[in-house]
Amino acid sequence: MRVIKTTNELKDFSAALRERPFFAVDTEFMREKTYWPILCLVQAAAPAGDNGEEPVEAIIDPMADGIDLAPFLDALADKNVTKVLHAARQDLEIFYRFMDEVPAPLFDTQIAAMACGYGDQIGYEPLMRDLLNAKIDKGSRFTDWARRPLTDAQLSYALSDVTHLRDAYPVLLQRLDRHNRISWVREETASLDDPDLYFVKPANAWKRIKFRGLRTAEIGPLMKLAEWREREAQERDQPRGRILKDDALVELARLRPKSPAELGKARSISGGFERSRAGAAIVEAVREGMAIGKDDLPTVADKNNRTPAPADVVELLKVLLKAQCEHYGVAPKMIASASDLEEIALRKDPDVRAMRGWRREVFGELAMKLKSGDLALKLSGKRVEIVET
Repeated sequence: MRVIKTTNELKDFSAALRERPFFAVDTEFMREKTYWPILCLVQAAAPAGDNGEEPVEAIIDPMADGIDLAPFLDALADKNVTKVLHAARQDLEIFYRFMDEVPAPLFDTQIAAMACGYGDQIGYEPLMRDLLNAKIDKGSRFTDWARRPLTDAQLSYALSDVTHLRDAYPVLLQRLDRHNRISWVREETASLDDPDLYFVKPANAWKRIKFRGLRTAEIGPLMKLAEWREREAQERDQPRGRILKDDALVELARLRPKSPAELGKARSISGGFERSRAGAAIVEAVREGMAIGKDDLPTVADKNNRTPAPADVVELLKVLLKAQCEHYGVAPKMIASASDLEEIALRKDPDVRAMRGWRREVFGELAMKLKSGDLALKLSGKRVEIVET
């Protein structure tokens, strides 16, 4: 088992990876006590070469003294080599911080599995068991990957994540090709290129907060409070909840304290907090939020006042979706979300993902026909049959 701890070793290994058509990648990281994930290990594995070269696989120790990850980052950026990951988003967040871009081209085995009928967001272990009959030792799952030294069992567990991925990729690719679904996976994977997935701009942090019933005058304070908290979390490298909980932000937006003394009345603020530097910053954030003009505030949909989607139509659409997913052997979540179905039920011309590209062909067109009465659903034995009317 090869563990790379020097830049020279990493240069040779990265060069070998770039000679192959694809390589599998995985990471081990810690982030329970930090805002930014701490990269502890990187695992990579590539197949045998066309001229009989042996497969290459190794663990990279990014915490080794003096190691420079640049050669490996160059391999991740190489557009001629496909990078294979499973449920890639968290790994991509880490690499985006190093590279300021997303590794490409990508192949996410979880997305591919959805297109092959494995259901919504199938886990790595059950997928590898089904595709490869792989037996995965779960004993090292809860390792503190930042501790050194790591045991051989821990390192072996980490490396197996990418050696199985490497072997699973051709199997999934063959299945996708057989059913002409490679383009489906490429379209879905393209959404992972969005930088907003990996870096939260403080000004947009309020969009992540779940709230109900905020009045117009309270939206600006919430926006500025969330912006302040996000910036603090990033600068201190602490989880958002360590700065202030979401519930506290919503309460403060409603209370709109104009002074530290008023801030001290908030039930979600611990005693003495109002006298701290953070307390003064919160009062200032509220003041800035209240100064935002009504016309400059975003339109926030209030679910309580929104016209509800007709429940019977949504249920019919769910039946149609299930039938089409069974017919095509694809996970429902890959075609349409619950909010997609509600929009289709409500709107004459719904602007949702389910109405674009291959999803429209598989489901969207039929959904609109079902709404207009040009299509019916009939029970045929134990199966639902789609009938043109």
